[in-house]
Amino acid sequence: MRMRPGAVTGFLLCGREWTDGETFEVRSPWQDTLLARVAVATRQDAREAVTHAVAALRRTRALPRWKRREILESVATQLVAQRERFEQLIVAEAGKPLRAARLEVSRAITVFRTAAEEAARLGGESIPLDLSEGNEGRWGLVQRFPVGPILAITPFNFPLNLVAHKLAPAIAAGCPVLLKPAPQTPLTALALGELVLKAGWPEEALAVLTLSNADTAWLAEREERIKLVSFTGSAAVGWALKAKSGRKRVTLELGGNAALILHGDWRDLDDAAERVVAGAFSYSGQSCISVQRVYVERPVYQNFAWKVAALAQKLTLGDPALESTDLGPIIRTSDAERIEQWIREAEDAGAVVLEGGSRNGNLIPPTVLSKTRSGMKIVDEEVFGPVLLIEPYDDFEDAMAMVNRSRYGLQAGLMTRDAGRILTAYRELEVGAVLVGEVPNWRLDAMPYGGVKDSGMGREGIRWAIEEMTEPRMLAMAPL
Repeated sequence: MRMRPGAVTGFLLCGREWTDGETFEVRSPWQDTLLARVAVATRQDAREAVTHAVAALRRTRALPRWKRREILESVATQLVAQRERFEQLIVAEAGKPLRAARLEVSRAITVFRTAAEEAARLGGESIPLDLSEGNEGRWGLVQRFPVGPILAITPFNFPLNLVAHKLAPAIAAGCPVLLKPAPQTPLTALALGELVLKAGWPEEALAVLTLSNADTAWLAEREERIKLVSFTGSAAVGWALKAKSGRKRVTLELGGNAALILHGDWRDLDDAAERVVAGAFSYSGQSCISVQRVYVERPVYQNFAWKVAALAQKLTLGDPALESTDLGPIIRTSDAERIEQWIREAEDAGAVVLEGGSRNGNLIPPTVLSKTRSGMKIVDEEVFGPVLLIEPYDDFEDAMAMVNRSRYGLQAGLMTRDAGRILTAYRELEVGAVLVGEVPNWRLDAMPYGGVKDSGMGREGIRWAIEEMTEPRMLAMAPL
C-alpha cells in the first residue's frame, strides 16, 4: 500500500490493492493536509467480496485451532515490529496525540494475542442422551461453528484497536470478514488488513472495502449472504441498520453519555480528579465512554469541581505529533462547531463554564461546566468532545436516578467505600458495566463490553465477540 502524501491508495479485495475508479481524500484533522487519495469500492466490488467470502467459509471453518492461533500471533508480532508505522498513521489521520496512539497500538497487540489464546480454548461439551429408557448408548456433542461471512463497520476514533476488535475474534471463530472502515481513517485499517493477509489468513476471507455509506447500507440490508453485521458508531445509524437487516444477526456498540457518581466517603479526591480529567479529555473526549457527567455528593462538590478545573487548565492543546500534547483536534470542523454551539446553548440556559469553552478551528480546550440540567443537549446527548459536567447531589438515590435519566447506558463509574451502595448501584444502574473505584472510560479489552438502551446490543471483548460470531451445533449419536 503506497503511503506517499497524495498518492492513490487502494482498497483490499482478494489479496490485491484496487486503485481504479473514483477516489476520496483523506486529510489530517490537524493541518488539513492531504494524506492520501483512496479508491472508492463499488457495490459490484462488495458483491464480489461477498461471493469470495462465501466460498472461503468452508476453508476458514476447517482451519484447525493451531492455525488460527498461529495467524493471530503472527499479526501481533508484526504489529510489534511495525509499532511506529501504526502510531504515525493514527496520529496523522485521526489526529490522536502521540501518547494515546502508542497506547492504542499496545492495546491492539493485546487483542490479537488474547484472541490467539481464545482460539485455542474454543471448545464445546459432551451431552448425555441416555436419560430415558430406550436411549441406551446414545451421546451428544455441542461445538461452536462460525456463523458465516461478517460485515464489520468501524468508526474513526480507534482506527486500529476497534478494527482489531472485529478482525481478531472473527479469525478466532473462523469467519470471513468484509471490513468497512470510517472514511476519515481508512489508512490504518488497510495497513492492518495487509498484516492479516501476510500472516496467512486466506485472501478470499478478508476484504477491506472503502464503500460509500449508501452502498454499506445496501450490503447490510439487502445482501442475504452476510450472516452478521457488527457495527460500532452512532446510535442513529446503528439502529437504522438493525431495523433493515432482516434475519441477520446484528451487534451494535453505539454511543454513550458516561457518568460517574462520587460519594463523599471516597478516600482520595486528588486521585479521583486526576482520573476524571484523564477520562474526560483523552483524545479530546472522542470516545463513547468518555466521562461526560460527574455527580458529586454536596459536601465535597465544590472542592472537587475546582480540583478538576485546575487540572484541566494545565493540559496542553495542539499538534498531536508532539510528545507534550494532551489534546489534539476534533476530527472535523463541523463537529467542533457543533460542540461549541452546545456549550453556548447551555450557557444561555443558565450553565456556568468553570474552565475552557472556546474554540479555535478544530481545537476545543478541556471544558468544565456546572449548573446544567436535563433539557440541555450537552446533558441529554452524547457530546463526543472535551466537555465535562459536574453537578452536586444530596441523596445517593437521586444520583443514581440522574445517571439513569440518560437514553444511553454503556458504562458508569462509582467511587464509594460503602458495600451497600456498591451493590445497590450494581442492581439499579441501567448500564452494561458498573466500574467501582474507576471512571467509566476504563476498559480492559478482554472484558465483555457493550451497553443497553440506545447504547446498543450484544457484547464485544474477545471471548464474548467470538460467541456472537459463532453458533452452537448439536451432534447426536445413536449406537452404530
